[in-house]
Amino acid sequence: MTQPATGDIDWTDPPCPVARTLDVVGDRWSLLIVRDAMDGARTFGDFQHATGIARNILTDRLRRLVQRGILERKPAPSGRRHIYTLTPAGRDLFTVVVALRQWGERHAFMPTEEHSVLVDERGLPIPELRPTDATGRPVDPDTTRVQI
Repeated sequence: MTQPATGDIDWTDPPCPVARTLDVVGDRWSLLIVRDAMDGARTFGDFQHATGIARNILTDRLRRLVQRGILERKPAPSGRRHIYTLTPAGRDLFTVVVALRQWGERHAFMPTEEHSVLVDERGLPIPELRPTDATGRPVDPDTTRVQI
């Protein structure tokens, strides 16, 4: 398992995994960069074109994502630029990005409003993610609790 470089992070709520995740990748631009890396963006220009982010902010977010173990930075084959690829920890954010996408589909669009759709390799929409218990039954805030 890849561990982020966390010496530079002031944890918001140290024992909480949700808070720690947000401390690592929780700002808008970082998650959009991760989303675009999942969609094939590899270079600074790819990320800037996809997001419209200012150069200085993109530079900072790419640096942080590399430092925190989400992206890996390597010289491009030409040697003139760098390419960014997801680390195993970055790829592990796929479920998070899908969950955010699906929440947005349900709550951020009017019923008749068009939006992009995530599909599998056969072109079929990805089924809705739903957390389940150890036996496969759906769970929600009323049927779970945090234990320390």
